Amino acid sequence: MELIPYLIDLLKYIIAGLTIFFVAWFFIKEYLDRVYNLKAQELKKGAQAHTFPLRLQAYERIVLFLERINPAALLVRLHVPGMGAQEMQNIILADIRAEYQHNLSQQLYVSNQAWEVIKKIKEDTIRLVNDAAHSLPENAPAIELSKAILTHLATLENENPYDVALVIIKRDIQQLF
Repeated sequence: MELIPYLIDLLKYIIAGLTIFFVAWFFIKEYLDRVYNLKAQELKKGAQAHTFPLRLQAYERIVLFLERINPAALLVRLHVPGMGAQEMQNIILADIRAEYQHNLSQQLYVSNQAWEVIKKIKEDTIRLVNDAAHSLPENAPAIELSKAILTHLATLENENPYDVALVIIKRDIQQLF
């Protein structure tokens, strides 16, 4: 009969010990979670402080890319008097692709939406140049290609796609602040 009071006392100590253990564990876990979250926030802020200038620079380069492939600027920059339309078309397409390749790594720092806009503008510009070139006679001068591209751009129903893309990019940049 002495065993039962001993077991009851042992059970009381076990229950008391487990209660103290779980209460202590609850408070320590809460403290450790708070400390972990603070450290995670500090790391995130440090990473953002490091990547923010890179992201801003990427958006700047993307805006510059849009300006450089805008036909109004592109045609003035690449036009050489006496050049044929076919040669001008090849130079324009090579320049657009080189600009795109030069800025390809910027997709790491801009939003997916911004990068999709960039890809679409590039493809639309290439299509615009090719369509204008195919509408001209084989021996047409480069000035005729320039006129055809600008005329086609002016006949677009919506706003200038380059301006629309810039608005989207600027809205994306404003989300950084």
